[in-house]
Amino acid sequence: MLNPEIKVQPVTTDHWEDLAQLFGPSGAYSGCWCMFWRIKGSEFSANGNKGNKAAMHKIVARDEIPGLLAYVNGRPVGWISLGPRQLFGRIERSPLFKPVDKEPVWSVVCFFIAHDNRGQGVGKELLRAAEEYARAQGARTLEAYPIDTGERKVDPAGIFTGTEKIFKRAGFKEVARRKKRRPIMRKVI
Repeated sequence: MLNPEIKVQPVTTDHWEDLAQLFGPSGAYSGCWCMFWRIKGSEFSANGNKGNKAAMHKIVARDEIPGLLAYVNGRPVGWISLGPRQLFGRIERSPLFKPVDKEPVWSVVCFFIAHDNRGQGVGKELLRAAEEYARAQGARTLEAYPIDTGERKVDPAGIFTGTEKIFKRAGFKEVARRKKRRPIMRKVI
């Protein structure tokens, strides 16, 4: 069900400062700026926080949409990163996440929810909005690479790709599992 208090917008140049505010000086998780899946590991490490921030800012400045922001009362509270799978080079090169088939998919690769807003449906609303946005861009299938946490409590930094549970609740189905706790899940949209 739609939460009317949560508004979701694509990250455009008009929303860059909101993304920077949400990610804060730490760049979300340890200076990531959601560049982890987009670039090679060596480049990611060499970039550090400032370089990853600059790389994400370049994407936004080119009028590419790297993801969506959730707002509550005008304040940015959550982020989801998605796009055509080929934009995420680390996923493309990963033996763990190699393509299941030749079907073109959009990948949902990351969530970041402000600490004070966790457990309030922000992730669920971001995922719902991601489906709408991807469909409007011509995508037919969303693919995700969540963590199967089982019943364990996990540090939020360890589940930045989302949990199997949130995707199952949104109607995603497991299509492959090459490692015990790392399913590949899909939903036809």
